[in-house]
Amino acid sequence: MIAKKAPNPIDKHVGSRVRMRRMMLSMSQEKLGDALSLTFQQVQKYEKGTNRIGASRLQQIAHILQVPVSFFFEGAPHSGHGTGMGEAPSPAMTILLVVVRVSQPSRVFTRLSSAMPSLMSFSRNASSTASEIWSQTLSGWPSETDSLVKRKFV
Repeated sequence: MIAKKAPNPIDKHVGSRVRMRRMMLSMSQEKLGDALSLTFQQVQKYEKGTNRIGASRLQQIAHILQVPVSFFFEGAPHSGHGTGMGEAPSPAMTILLVVVRVSQPSRVFTRLSSAMPSLMSFSRNASSTASEIWSQTLSGWPSETDSLVKRKFV
């Protein structure tokens, strides 16, 4: 029996960033696949890091998901360490995890409060693209949560 090769940590990271951005836009794997002329199963493999994403395909994905190609490498594990251990999740990833995992607005506020030191550092150094991502993330929240977050942190 042939042993399965584990995905490269960078491929997994890039795939997870594709998934994160796709979810931020409320886009299905099928819709992204259609835009790329691929099946949703191929998109799934990209997102898991099982299949590598070529440079031209990554540029195409970046255009569809409205982010620069560099977005997919933010917070990527350093190559050359050989451990496969990455850095801590980026502030953008932290935001997404909070939003996706928490369904109650009051709990979102509590979790964002604990993440604010890194988020504030992130916002001071953020590019306009990151600011747009943050705005799109907030746009899906109920208006009372949005105003609560803005009053407290903006």
